Amino acid sequence: METSILYKGCTIEIEQDPNPMNPRTEYDNLGTMICCHKRYNLGDKHSYKHSDYNSWDEFINAVEKNEGPIVWLPIYMYDHSGITINTTGFSCPWDSGQLGFIYITKEKVRKEYVWKVISKKRLEKIKEYLRGEVETYDDFITGSVYGYEVKDAKGEEVDSCWGFFGSDHEKSGLMEGAKNAIDCLVDKPETKVA
Repeated sequence: METSILYKGCTIEIEQDPNPMNPRTEYDNLGTMICCHKRYNLGDKHSYKHSDYNSWDEFINAVEKNEGPIVWLPIYMYDHSGITINTTGFSCPWDSGQLGFIYITKEKVRKEYVWKVISKKRLEKIKEYLRGEVETYDDFITGSVYGYEVKDAKGEEVDSCWGFFGSDHEKSGLMEGAKNAIDCLVDKPETKVA
């Protein structure tokens, strides 16, 4: 998918990122993502084996005993001509099911946010953040990662940036980055030589 947008006499070309960085290995994450699948190696590295447990509840109880998470959300996968994941599930009972879960420990919450009290409101904030990590990872595995090239009026590339997750280019910051690059190029004052 390629899109061209004109802005202040320049062209912003938006393209799918051909080599996006894996957000689970290249970025700092608040949550730990445990995924178990026979054919796919997804999520974070871990030493747990899903086959050692009779149910997801038993699996989660073992993790809670070992690591003490305070917030966890299930991760579901839909596998049909490609894969996609979320925390709410899919309606197809044949091609979807629980893949794993994402969690965070009390110690990590306190370290990251310096909170002495973790209220219900704060727990909801943490859950929303974990949902965002799953959405970002879904963008990565579905190929919904983009970049832009800015070309001047002559068609010469003057700026580019890659690694914007999601197809909403306003929300991801892609458009803001591209327009800022053009604004700096177009609106910069002329350098005068004395």
